[in-house]
Amino acid sequence: MARSQSRSRSLLLPICTILAILIHGAHSFYLPGVAPQDFFNGAELTVKVNKLTSIKTQLPYSYYTLPFCTPSKIVDSAENLGEVLRGDRIENSPYTFKMGDAKMCNILCRKVLDAKTAKAFKEKIDDEYRVNMILDNLPLVVPIQRPDQESPPVYQLGYHVGLKGQYSGSKEEKYFIHNHLSFTVRYHKDKQSDSARIVGFEVKPFSVKHAYEGKWSDEKSRLTTCDPHTRQAVVNSNTPQEVEDKAEIIFSYDVEFQESDVKWASRWDAYLLMTDDQIHWFSIVNSLMIVLFLSGMVAMIMLRTLYRDISKYNELETQEEAQEETGWKLVHGDVFRPPSNSDLLCVYVGTGVQFFGMILVTMMFAILGFLSPSNRGGLMTAMLLLWVFMGLFAGYASSRLYKMFKGSEWKKIALRTAVMFPGIVSAIFFVLNALIWGQKSSGAVPFGTMFALVFLWFGISVPLVFVGSYIGSKKPAIEDPVKTNKIPRQIPEQAWYMNPAFSILIGGILPFGAVFIELFFILTSIWLNQFYYIFGFLFLVFAILIVTCAEITIVLCYFQLCSEDYLWWWRSYLTSGSSALYLFLYATFYFFTKLEITKLVSGALYFGYMLIASYAFFVLTGTIGFYACFWFTRLIYSSVKID
Repeated sequence: MARSQSRSRSLLLPICTILAILIHGAHSFYLPGVAPQDFFNGAELTVKVNKLTSIKTQLPYSYYTLPFCTPSKIVDSAENLGEVLRGDRIENSPYTFKMGDAKMCNILCRKVLDAKTAKAFKEKIDDEYRVNMILDNLPLVVPIQRPDQESPPVYQLGYHVGLKGQYSGSKEEKYFIHNHLSFTVRYHKDKQSDSARIVGFEVKPFSVKHAYEGKWSDEKSRLTTCDPHTRQAVVNSNTPQEVEDKAEIIFSYDVEFQESDVKWASRWDAYLLMTDDQIHWFSIVNSLMIVLFLSGMVAMIMLRTLYRDISKYNELETQEEAQEETGWKLVHGDVFRPPSNSDLLCVYVGTGVQFFGMILVTMMFAILGFLSPSNRGGLMTAMLLLWVFMGLFAGYASSRLYKMFKGSEWKKIALRTAVMFPGIVSAIFFVLNALIWGQKSSGAVPFGTMFALVFLWFGISVPLVFVGSYIGSKKPAIEDPVKTNKIPRQIPEQAWYMNPAFSILIGGILPFGAVFIELFFILTSIWLNQFYYIFGFLFLVFAILIVTCAEITIVLCYFQLCSEDYLWWWRSYLTSGSSALYLFLYATFYFFTKLEITKLVSGALYFGYMLIASYAFFVLTGTIGFYACFWFTRLIYSSVKID
């Protein structure tokens, strides 16, 4: 038993090593556009505040929507397109740190709540909102110790606004605010220049009902609950600060500086530690093994069967034998007959090519480290811009297919390719954005950004689609390997398992099976506010998805042609595209089992965005399946002698 275990481990080791190189390759050099900043003792450190987030509502809010302490003037930081779409609102804060200058019990401000502000705090505590801050481009985290003390802590992004609880001996639930923050800034010191680089930004939040001597004065008041002069620090929340009408809240903070061995280039590694990394590793390797095994089996069956078929057909010498032929060769005169709604198929294939190009180039950039979490909003900005520029290939692909179907109005196809998919997505997005506006959330896209998106679409994407279509229309039409008969052949009655609906639904299971494990981690990063950075894994899964979509479509297309059904065009697209249905069903399952969303608007947002994602997945996988089947049919019909 021990021997077999060690053998399986030795087999997994090289695979894991290759994956690790792919995944961590980007960590060994400085990321483009993200240069380290050196601080000397006494240098001012700028702490910025970001949006308030909640995994219960999925609606971000600007930090200053709650009556926290404010600086003398609130200044917005410039955000990129991706940050605005994510709902990031980065602003300055009243927290002032100086490098190496530890502070204890620093008073920030005093607030007296009224009924309205107390209600606002209670609502955010109810919905488990977290406060997000940034120092030197590092997000603020709360370290949470794992059950086994030896393991490194898990980091939670941002600290909770407050918590609910009861006083001992009372059953009434009260709301308490985290009004004292104990910051820890970790830095790596350069021994030669005596400068330091920030490598960690942590906080421990406390709820403390502060007391002070005499009457309150902003500058002269001295707290009795914590005092830097007597070295009395806040270490627990035994006397918490309640949130209620007319409550007096004093906001305070400590800051300490700790030297760290972590180098600047590796400072994100601790943030990206996954709590269930082992499960992730082995489930991905499992998925790889199963899918590669299936792919091998499918390829073997196809090669053997096809080789036998083509040899048999080419050996038919007499006219009698030729008349008695059965199977896929019988439909050679109809197999390349243009399908019904061929224009729509051209549009969807073009859109799929656009998507494929966008995802492929995005993953290349991500693996090279250009789109790391330190580059906030970079991933979304890159995807949007790449989508726009890939319009050139969308126009070319749809125009080439349209010309093969003997179409002559390439401008009409170009317009539909440029407008249809983005139009449907924009309509859903606009409705969702209106819902977010209604909630006064910072996640609502401002009109300026809306205008920028419309400009990208109509100013750049649409013209590029037309350019691509024009180039495609000028190319000679793709010739069919066999001639098409004038009169369509009658399709014989099909067996129940060859029913289009059944075979299409069966076809989507395998591609979905290839990605569903990775899908869990992607959904967790999006909806549970965690980082997703393992683009090496994602690239491998994407490669597996391409192979699986292609193979399952080819197999089912072959069976379909063998049963003398030549209507393969749309079915090849829908066979692999049906995996999007399983993706949406899985997203529904995830919603009810993993998320705690209770608000109707938040539920609508989740299902709206997952509908867009599923639609995009349908277009992508459908196009992969279509091109695989297109290549396959042309290959087999050009390989046989047809009189």
